[in-house]
Amino acid sequence: MALRLEDKKALVEEVNAVAGDSVTAVAAEYRGLSVSQMTELRKQARDAGVYMRVVKNTLARRAVEGTEFECMRDTLKGPILLAFAKEDPGAAARVIRNFAKEHDALQAVSMSAGGQLMPGSDLAKLAELPTLDQARAMLLGVFVAPMSQLVRTLAEPPAMLARTLSARGEQEAA
Repeated sequence: MALRLEDKKALVEEVNAVAGDSVTAVAAEYRGLSVSQMTELRKQARDAGVYMRVVKNTLARRAVEGTEFECMRDTLKGPILLAFAKEDPGAAARVIRNFAKEHDALQAVSMSAGGQLMPGSDLAKLAELPTLDQARAMLLGVFVAPMSQLVRTLAEPPAMLARTLSARGEQEAA
């Protein structure tokens, strides 16, 4: 079914607004996926907090204008879907990578993060970025490590004295 001009403008505005609020984007070719597979992919994207939309190429090019994803314009060819991650930079790439493991028809074409264009072959690099919770845990570990080392260092002399006294007491008892 063909879109009316008003519908096309609304679609472009919607995708442009989402792109303006997103941190990363992935463009993937979905040629060969069935309707049920696309439905499953959309469900996985929703569950991961990823905005995913099948968009005609000319509308997709217009939608990314004025955003940091404008660098992807020349790669938007063929039947593509756009996936945008708003908070977790690796979320969209993880959804595409995990779904593509089971369905060879889904192929990443290009990605963008921070206004930098990356080829689809670098999908694993973006997908392996830690989630927000993992990044917070890693940062907390970095902050806690010196403190715990200091506590262990301060606690060692009294513990060593206690072990020495205990060993000396056992020697005298024997």
